[in-house]
Formats: sequence, C-alpha cells, structure tokens
Amino acid sequence: QVQLVESGGGSVQPGGSLRLSCTGLGFTLDYYGIGWFRQAPGKEREGVSCINSSDGRITYADSVKGRFTLSKDNAKNTLYLQMDSLKPEDTAVYYCAADPSYSGCDQWALWDYWGQGAQVTVSS
Repeated sequence: QVQLVESGGGSVQPGGSLRLSCTGLGFTLDYYGIGWFRQAPGKEREGVSCINSSDGRITYADSVKGRFTLSKDNAKNTLYLQMDSLKPEDTAVYYCAADPSYSGCDQWALWDYWGQGAQVTVSS
C-alpha cells in the first residue's frame, strides 16, 4: 500500500524558513515522479516543485524559484522542501505527491498518491 507521510510546517514570520518532509511507505520514491503542491484558501492547488524520476530534472514554480529547494534522501526514502525567505503569499496547505508516470508539476489532478497535507502560515 502506497502512503506518503508528511511532517514539518507551522507558523513563521515573513523572511523566515521552514522545512517540510515527506516519507514514502510501501514504495520507493526514486522510481516515481515526486513533488510538492500547495493550496491556499479559495485557490486551486498548484505545483511548487517536482522531480521527474526518469531524468532527475527538478522544476520549480516561478513564484518560489531561488527561495525553495527540493531534495531527497534515497536512504530514508524521504523528500524534503526547504523553504527560505518565506512570504505571506506562501501561506497554504502543502502536499507531497507521487506519480508512477510523472504527469508534470502543472497537472496536479493526474497525480496518484497524496500526503495528508501540512499547514504553512507566514504572518507577522
């Protein structure tokens, strides 16, 4: 059974940092497309950063480039999202997801497996 278990998140002031973790259970992350998505209140879910397992290429949303870093630890089967220089507009529920066929970071509805979500709030 494929499961994604998230941890991290919380509340931080603008300019602060947070790190999200996502551990895969029942499957090997390295064989899947994996990524982070977020959904703010009243807005559609959007891709934040994803890895295409076939070529290792990482994509970032323009809004987070230079501030967020996606990485993974294959030994721990865990995906991370380091978020620096956080802004109030980064406030959202963040989800990790896995897709055996990598549908693309802009096609969230096609991804197969989802974590439970982690709230990130950026506010002064």
